[in-house]
Amino acid sequence: MDAVFSISLPRRAYTVAVVRDILGTLLFRGGLCRGCVDDFLLAASEACANAVEHGGPTSDYRVDAEIDRQWCEVRISHTGRAPDPEALAARFTSERPPPLPGPDAESGRGILLMRRLMDEVSFEGEPRITVLLRKRRTTCDEGPDDDTAGSVPARLGALALGRA
Repeated sequence: MDAVFSISLPRRAYTVAVVRDILGTLLFRGGLCRGCVDDFLLAASEACANAVEHGGPTSDYRVDAEIDRQWCEVRISHTGRAPDPEALAARFTSERPPPLPGPDAESGRGILLMRRLMDEVSFEGEPRITVLLRKRRTTCDEGPDDDTAGSVPARLGALALGRA
């Protein structure tokens, strides 16, 4: 299944959950296995939360997704400013992962999570700050001709019908 999706959302915390819902449905119906969908949703949630927090002065951010037979790709972008674009880009692309924050730190783990969960992560600076998340389609993903691709698992269907 080849699919392209794009949405522009207000920079509000609740929209991160909206992205997770829409993106999760698209990826699952596109044939990705549950584990790969979960990885994507966590990485995209981190990138969206950063866009919501740092995306000023504009009031919105954008999420673009593309699925083809070999790759799944999600771009999260906003028109805000990165405090130090070169240093931030290095955190996304350096051979060594960024250092972990202290145990009491409330932030600082997002880039590390994105790098761990995705096959490729990159950062593009101004004029539009963009985080690119890419994951290869793997053998654990259902084939595009599989009749169960995108269907609701039996257990979830039973829950929805109150038969659990």
